[in-house]
Amino acid sequence: MKSTIDDLLGRRSSREYSPRQISDDDLEKILLAGEYAPSARDRQTSLMVVLQDSEAIAELSRLNARIMGTDSDPFYGAPTVIVVLESRSNRNAVADGSLVLGNLMNAAHALGLGSCWVNRAYEEFETEEGKAMLRRWGISGDPVGIGHCIIGYPLDLPKKASPRHDGRIYRIR
Repeated sequence: MKSTIDDLLGRRSSREYSPRQISDDDLEKILLAGEYAPSARDRQTSLMVVLQDSEAIAELSRLNARIMGTDSDPFYGAPTVIVVLESRSNRNAVADGSLVLGNLMNAAHALGLGSCWVNRAYEEFETEEGKAMLRRWGISGDPVGIGHCIIGYPLDLPKKASPRHDGRIYRIR
């Protein structure tokens, strides 16, 4: 239990990565953790699309950057991007997909890898360009984008956590 708590308290977002790809074994463990994320009524409707092809990542990065209004790489050179999608009909899509993303990031940290949640997946897959990507990837239906989990070997040093803000916990006894 102590190891789990230490991992949860020690995970930080990484924003600089080595180009070295993560191992298939580590990827499978991370994806399994994502599959085991809780979901409302155990519906398990989240989809994870794993991108490790540099051209596919670059295409998605350009779309994400355009939405953000920049020309920088919002994936920070990470060699693996996991896109989390949800069923548009799931009233708990954001919560369920967010739990998947949390599990992915915490599993990556537990394996000594860096990760970061990158936003704008919703906006990406509302565009015609994003919908065309989904079709090319074999994703059917009309899913909604929740977020991206970028993963790799971090080049930036782990940071100490910023001080926690006061007044965020209320106890009613």
